[in-house]
Amino acid sequence: MEFTIEFYETKGGGCPVLEFLEELKQTDPGDHAAVLAGLAKLRNRQYHRDPLSKAIGDDLFELRHVGKLNTRILWFFMKGRRIVAVHSIRNKAWKILPQDRKIALNRRAEWLARNQP
Repeated sequence: MEFTIEFYETKGGGCPVLEFLEELKQTDPGDHAAVLAGLAKLRNRQYHRDPLSKAIGDDLFELRHVGKLNTRILWFFMKGRRIVAVHSIRNKAWKILPQDRKIALNRRAEWLARNQP
């Protein structure tokens, strides 16, 4: 059985990760294709570890693509074999900056508050 991938939506209906991917498609089609392939692989449990994916703490994980700039999609698991992508970044650093981690954690908390019974 495969996992499904969902994308965090803001209260206003925006979808930051999909917007990021759309911009990436315009600026770097090769990296865009690689990230989409990585997201497709996440549907299969065997890819939930290095080198494609890595736990970063606080129930968050990162999907990683290394190119001229490192591209990351931050996500978490939910019951029912669901993956929720909450934040995306692109930078030269190997570490996730504290402000990006905070954004991902805040979006995760907001998503959980809106989607828990």
